[in-house]
Amino acid sequence: MPKHLLVLLLAAVACNRAPPDGVALVGATVFDGSSPQPQKDQVIIVRNDKIVAIGTRAEVDVPRRMRTVDLTGKFIVPGLIDGHVHLQRWTLPRFLAAGVTSVRDVHGPFDSILALREQANLGSLTSPRIFSAGAMIDAAPATYSDAFVVGGANEARKAVDKLAVAGVDYVKTYSRVTPDLLRAIVDEAQTFGLRVTVHLGLTDAVTAGDMGVRAIEHMSGVPEATVANNAAIFAAHRAGFFDGWTAFEKAWAGLDSTAMAGVAAKLIADRVTIVPTLVLHETLSRLDDPALMQDSALKMVPDSEMSRWDVPGMVARAGWTAPDFEAFRASRPKQDLFVRIYRAGGGKVVAGTDAANQLIVPGQSLIRELELLVQAGFSTTDALFAATRDAALLLGADSLGALVPGRKADLVILSRDPVADISNLRSIQQVMVRGHLMSTDSLRRHW
Repeated sequence: MPKHLLVLLLAAVACNRAPPDGVALVGATVFDGSSPQPQKDQVIIVRNDKIVAIGTRAEVDVPRRMRTVDLTGKFIVPGLIDGHVHLQRWTLPRFLAAGVTSVRDVHGPFDSILALREQANLGSLTSPRIFSAGAMIDAAPATYSDAFVVGGANEARKAVDKLAVAGVDYVKTYSRVTPDLLRAIVDEAQTFGLRVTVHLGLTDAVTAGDMGVRAIEHMSGVPEATVANNAAIFAAHRAGFFDGWTAFEKAWAGLDSTAMAGVAAKLIADRVTIVPTLVLHETLSRLDDPALMQDSALKMVPDSEMSRWDVPGMVARAGWTAPDFEAFRASRPKQDLFVRIYRAGGGKVVAGTDAANQLIVPGQSLIRELELLVQAGFSTTDALFAATRDAALLLGADSLGALVPGRKADLVILSRDPVADISNLRSIQQVMVRGHLMSTDSLRRHW
């Protein structure tokens, strides 16, 4: 054989043995996170960790040396984002197995949570992308010992400085922060270009919104801003965390819908994002229901974690009784109404869960949150936006939340259509994060 033909033959063999140059996902119906209308028979070309092309089979040619995955009859959505978590290492594969490819961590041990974020974001862990506030800022007596506890405006500013230097993605404040402290925190955070998110207790929602906070967790501060006289609720917050939470939860049932709409309008004008965590409110309202402990999702939680949760112990510490749970359940329709008013008025609502606090199962709880949003009046597409496009906006991550060329290749492959029924998100078969395609079975083996 002539030498030049031998060279060509060897080159062709080498080319055939070369690893695939990316992945082509072919034939699925795609909800891309930018439009409410799913597109049928799509081709998504992924190279490294980015989407390089998306369109119909007629529009997109699959390059040579591309691994092709036939997804005819399947459905694809952007990777889901849980907008309110308390991350732990054991939760990571469980989030991914439910299609959660990014999480917004709102409090953890300062050094370890940021170290975990760096490991995950460098790709050294099988993990969702992590965006973290580090440790939250609170005032004495703080509910959590690992929070930054501040006693005045100067200390509040110094806490923000330390967080900024450490490289947090945003700043989180907790329920004992007063308006004076919050004003200093927001002002200092703005000098670093950091957003502030709040779990309110001693500050009402409208006051916080006027100061420039960007997000409110659990819809905290809304009853305090809505009632004619909030002195009793603030007194409960000053008495202690559980006293304040109980008063806050009970207050919802008596709120006037017109007054709620007025509060919503003010917060929308201030461009505040609401992270309602309906699944948390729903779970706490049912702690006296034995069926709650039979939820199959709890089988995904390690026994050691179930013991640490100690739900009976938490109920005892809170002092909650049967009438309290009845009152919490009576408040649920008004919480749903506020979320519905907020969305209808053009406000941003982001899906979050509070996982992995008691009985809030990582990953599965986000699907339940979206089901509750639909029950509250959201369309299925609006619910999906709350865990994709709008959650990415809250993170300030314009590379996430939608399946368009140039964005990160984070997506979920399902056997059933979530636009037809949001519960079909439970039919997940594969998840892609950072361009790596994994089956749910393989993820469960990491448990």
